[in-house]
Amino acid sequence: MSGDMDYGRLPAEGEDHFHRLDAHLVATDSLMTTLGDVQATIEAKAMMVAYGAAGYGKTMSVNSALRKVAPDITYRLELRSGPTPRDIRHGLFHALGLPGEPPTRPIEFDTLLKETLSQTFRVLVCDEAQWMGRSSFEYWRHLWDDRKTDIAVIFAGGDNCYKVLKREPMLASRIFIWQKFKRIPEVKVVGTLPAFHSLWAGVDPQMIRNIDRAAAHGNFRNWATITKLMLNGMQKKGLTEVSQDLVNWVYSKLGGM
Repeated sequence: MSGDMDYGRLPAEGEDHFHRLDAHLVATDSLMTTLGDVQATIEAKAMMVAYGAAGYGKTMSVNSALRKVAPDITYRLELRSGPTPRDIRHGLFHALGLPGEPPTRPIEFDTLLKETLSQTFRVLVCDEAQWMGRSSFEYWRHLWDDRKTDIAVIFAGGDNCYKVLKREPMLASRIFIWQKFKRIPEVKVVGTLPAFHSLWAGVDPQMIRNIDRAAAHGNFRNWATITKLMLNGMQKKGLTEVSQDLVNWVYSKLGGM
């Protein structure tokens, strides 16, 4: 972690696309809502939660919004299973690019982080927040509540982060905006896919609906996987357009998505 100079920074738009597809970011309702919510959270120097099932575009939408409104003052943490306050301390140390070695004692570590976070306004993003338990969310509250720190905090994660926060009134009452991500409605999928990737331009809208009902289920990550498999299949089979045989071949690779 410490050797990665890009740790903590916002990824480029192309890095946000699942499978690194050569795709376009589409201004869906969720994307535009996120832009407004992130902007409002930053203006209020508050805390926000973007939550929902996997694959609904939480991370991509939050990153896209921050690239527009706060690209130079955003610092991201990507957590893994069961993070503790110690993990968050060390993640912030590296994301903020602090020099030297991390302090060994929590009280000294917290003093360093609070002093750093009081120097200039920053936006802190905690991705994969569904892995956190009560004590980890409490640590973020501890940092945000400090009268000297100057931060906004954005959590992006699965439904579990919503459940954990809502069980704790002291934490939940401090959240400024709750944004729930949902599946893309079928009626919007037909218009969104051609803008997302040129593969779908000219494809029969009914075929897109059928694929959504059978496999994608309004989930953007599922659609990215299907698109990647379609492209691979077309290259392998020497095809120039999407056919039902190709769709069936893709279905065979999905494992009951």
